[in-house]
Amino acid sequence: MLLFVGLGNPTPDSENNRHNVGFKIIDTINKKFGLSKQKPKFKGLLTTGNIAEKKIYAIKPLTFMNNSGICIRELIEYFKINATDVIVFHDDLDVEFGKIKAKFGGSSAGHNGIASIDKFIGQDYSRVRIGIGKPKDNVEVGDFVLQNFDEDEMLELEKIKSSISDSISILIEKKLDLFSSTVNNK
Repeated sequence: MLLFVGLGNPTPDSENNRHNVGFKIIDTINKKFGLSKQKPKFKGLLTTGNIAEKKIYAIKPLTFMNNSGICIRELIEYFKINATDVIVFHDDLDVEFGKIKAKFGGSSAGHNGIASIDKFIGQDYSRVRIGIGKPKDNVEVGDFVLQNFDEDEMLELEKIKSSISDSISILIEKKLDLFSSTVNNK
């Protein structure tokens, strides 16, 4: 069993925010692999199914970014999923826009959604960090992550979503370095 988590905020006006890239990845995976219809459970929108002969749970927490860990802890306790079998998709300011880096464990690096998950389940889980770049023109970080992607970024985001979903079997095998190099070379 694996749990895919996409981080974001659940309000309609947040849909295309940089902070919601994790939600977009989960939606793409759900669609491509025909996972179940999203159902509200565990303070999130949950889907289930099989990918590469693995049972997959995928969730978009509805607890808002800064409280994502509440949703994740409830779900992993209920289904008896180990933290090491959790893979979180999230935006990352420290990664160049369009680049993707997968890693196991580590600090939150100031990302409040990751800090919340760390608080509730520890740091022993995998992360897929999707680069959103850094703010320009003295825009505050909090404002930048809540801004919508521009038109060019939305086009690039389509490529990112496809690249991740096309390489999901590598991620399921937890070959994080191979996954990172594969998705960045598509």
